[in-house]
Amino acid sequence: MKVAIIYNEDMSGVINRFGLQNRELYNPATVKRVAEALERGGHNVRVFDGNMYVVDQLQEFMPPPAAGEQSGLVFNMAYGIQGESRYTHLPAMLEMLGIPYVGSGPAGHALALDKVMTKVVLQHHGLPTPEYQVFSSPEEEADGVSYPAIVKPKLEAVSYGVRVVRDEAELREAIAYVLAEFQQQVLVERFVRGREFAVGLLGNGLPEALPLVEFDLGGDPEALQTDADKLRAPRPKICPAEVSAELAEELVRISREAFRALGMRDFARVDFRLDEENQPYVLEVNSMASLGPSGSYVHAAEVAGYDYAALVNKMLEVAAVRYFALEGLPPEKKAEAARKRFPLAVRLRGFLRSKRDETEKLLVKFVNVDTHVRNVDGVNQLGRLLGRQLGPLGFSARAVAGAEVGDSLLFANFPEEAEYDALLLGHLDHGIPFANQTKYRESRLRLYGTAIWDNKAGLAVLVAALRGLRFVRLLRRIRLGVLLTADNTLQNRTTKNILQEVSARARYVLGLNGGAPPGTVVTSRSGAASYRCEMSLADAAAAADVAEANSRFAQLLNQLVKLSSEEGELLVAVREARLASDVGSRFASGEAALSVRFNRPEQAEAVEAKINALVKKARSDKYRFQISGAVRRPPMVKTAATEELYLLARERAGRLDLPLSEEHRWSSSDICFADADRPRLDGLGPVGEAHPHAEEDILRHSVLDRAALLALALNELRGSA
Repeated sequence: MKVAIIYNEDMSGVINRFGLQNRELYNPATVKRVAEALERGGHNVRVFDGNMYVVDQLQEFMPPPAAGEQSGLVFNMAYGIQGESRYTHLPAMLEMLGIPYVGSGPAGHALALDKVMTKVVLQHHGLPTPEYQVFSSPEEEADGVSYPAIVKPKLEAVSYGVRVVRDEAELREAIAYVLAEFQQQVLVERFVRGREFAVGLLGNGLPEALPLVEFDLGGDPEALQTDADKLRAPRPKICPAEVSAELAEELVRISREAFRALGMRDFARVDFRLDEENQPYVLEVNSMASLGPSGSYVHAAEVAGYDYAALVNKMLEVAAVRYFALEGLPPEKKAEAARKRFPLAVRLRGFLRSKRDETEKLLVKFVNVDTHVRNVDGVNQLGRLLGRQLGPLGFSARAVAGAEVGDSLLFANFPEEAEYDALLLGHLDHGIPFANQTKYRESRLRLYGTAIWDNKAGLAVLVAALRGLRFVRLLRRIRLGVLLTADNTLQNRTTKNILQEVSARARYVLGLNGGAPPGTVVTSRSGAASYRCEMSLADAAAAADVAEANSRFAQLLNQLVKLSSEEGELLVAVREARLASDVGSRFASGEAALSVRFNRPEQAEAVEAKINALVKKARSDKYRFQISGAVRRPPMVKTAATEELYLLARERAGRLDLPLSEEHRWSSSDICFADADRPRLDGLGPVGEAHPHAEEDILRHSVLDRAALLALALNELRGSA
């Protein structure tokens, strides 16, 4: 299942700073721990910041499911950014978007966060809570307050602003402080001398009660937990609490009734004080019980037999049951979790997530190296950088010298004369001139830079996937070759032969070019031919011959373009054209570059014959025409073996909960020269696209997605026939 964890970290992601500002944040280490727990449960996990950008991120990650498919879920850890009822903001947004989520809805959060409304609801249902009074000013009448009293902000959590007062002067000072510091009404309630407890609830209907927790107050009936206790030095916990069975049952009963009365969902924590006559009083209900490792909720769950991963996945499961009427995880996954052995996809994804920053830093280096096809130093620099990544993984390198374009590189993790399980193809060069290149930049959703989609990010995917396979101790079991060409832009003029030779020794050939949205791989590519058509006016008897020469050249180009087939199997296009003429001097010349794409090998010879025939027909003593050029690359034709390879990749993508479909790509690439008898699959790099003016981008999350997919696919191809 797709699971988006949403929490708050960047508080600047709003249009304006306005109203009450949130002081309550999850430690990123806890968020990471929750993500790892869900990944161990077999889920496809993303972590998003719950600010104004989250809608676009959710739309990209979990678009509307197809008929019969299950929606993803949000694991809500967002306390909100600012304003009133901040716990409600993300759930309300998810309700509007139609996205299921873990935890209470907006109404439940609003009631629980508002301590005054909580007490009103509790009293209405006959549940015990200390007597109270609400203040909006320090000057209001306070005759009904009994001392000692506890003063707290109406809409805060974690004991922020809590004070115990013992007379009217302290009361009014505390009220003034809360009003000034928190800008909200003040709740004053009778302070209950005695002991403090918490009951954690998990589930819906009749929620499971976790073992009762008592906070060790050191035997002081007037002690209480401060915000410092909760955030920096938690008090010791006694769990299960040492109370009678009857009292424990009563606290659980009250907790469940409070849970229902306030409209809680999935999980919550109910806090109590027990007075010196063993009379319990509900202090508050926490609808966002902390998942921090020192929190009472996690502690009680551990005593109940839930390790951290089991607790987090159980929370997701009870929400899934509520939305989808599921029965939770499949039995085999539960058995796996019980043995603490996790599927390969889970282990790979967890490792790749932990190395995300490292992978992106490497990609920055790749993108910012100028590897234009004529920049020998830059191409070789990128090759050396890759060699430093692959060497420690057990790969040795052989360089294929290219004086004009730089060295192509062949890496292998086994003796070169042996057969490859799979050959991975990428290229080091690109065709973007220096003046048009852009440096690496990033946004929350996308990464940008010259050639990032075409080849640079595919190289980062390669390194990440191989590191992942080494982590799970499978890399040495797979015989891999990695061929990185330096002349892809020049249609592999110098590496054509080595491409054919090396690929003939591989069972499978996989290309690292980028995939297209929403998530494609390339099962076929067009072949490519390039021609240059030239015209000159040789014998101009009159000024009108200049206009006629221009017209004849335009007519010829129109005839050539019309060679394109209506079925879309053959395309002839003018890539660039130039006309120069002068009536006074009776001069005219023209030249045009033609790009031809064809999907079947036999089309190449046929279209070249037609091009030559049209040019020959246009010639005369007065108007000279000539054509030059040839086929540059054959097509990559989809075969039955390629279809099987694609279906294998799609099945592995399903295990990762990733979309995968096939496409035909009209551009050619180095994989077109790979042995046609081998199953070939391209586009295994990250998902993205190229834009006008040479800019490219990729979806940020797809770097790790495609690395996991590539690693799973390579493992499946290990030693297969």
